[in-house]
Amino acid sequence: MTSSTQVLRWTSGAKPRRQLDELVVEEPLEIQVDTRSVVVTMRTPGHDNDLAAGFLFTEGLIRRRENILKIAPYVRNEMGNVLDVFLAPEVMVDFARFARQSYASSSCGLCGKTSIEFVHRRFAKVKSKLVVSAKALSGLPARLRGEQPTFDRTGGLHAAAIFDVRGKLLVLREDVGRHNAVDKVIGHGLLQGWLPFDRHILMVSGRASFEILQKALAARIPVVAAVSAPSSLAVEFAAQSGQTLVGFLRDDRMNVYSRPARVKFG
Repeated sequence: MTSSTQVLRWTSGAKPRRQLDELVVEEPLEIQVDTRSVVVTMRTPGHDNDLAAGFLFTEGLIRRRENILKIAPYVRNEMGNVLDVFLAPEVMVDFARFARQSYASSSCGLCGKTSIEFVHRRFAKVKSKLVVSAKALSGLPARLRGEQPTFDRTGGLHAAAIFDVRGKLLVLREDVGRHNAVDKVIGHGLLQGWLPFDRHILMVSGRASFEILQKALAARIPVVAAVSAPSSLAVEFAAQSGQTLVGFLRDDRMNVYSRPARVKFG
């Protein structure tokens, strides 16, 4: 979703001129569980059901598609920026515990070791025999970039995509927030019954952070690739979680930071 505004555009050697410019829309989305507020996130409107499902899944509130009975706009909100996720009766949500988990996740705990141990109490390490060729990985950035129409118009969106081992695109989502884009592709997979993604690759358009690796682990994704750099905690987390982390994947080059045996060169 985009909006337009007038800007004064200047290029060296020419006079400034007024021109329409497209902007990425950023609006809040409140996610509720059984009418109780869980989180408010700033996102680009679109694929909100995917975002809500992905967020609840990667945060460990739900474990499978069957845990969700219905996702619907909150009836008392006319702006369309509140979603209510209704869960199956057997799903018990400890809201106080979730608040503590979210704080620990967002603040990365007291140290890197604490953060990693915290996540591993919820999500087991990846065990996958997936092997992907360096050639297949090298083709992902161009495929990702070729499916970003809104970025072409605005230059202001992150993208995340799920590919199979041959480089076939399954789903791509754009969002002003990199973590939202990841939640959207994982949420889409959850709602479509595609999980686990244990034979797949997550590709992100920016850097690879601890939180992105954590979300990938929840979906059982063995290979995470990023156009830009990873953080030190992301590298440590990937190594301890059994994930292959690839960074600086562009221009026919890459850095493999963990579990390099999954990448076949030559």
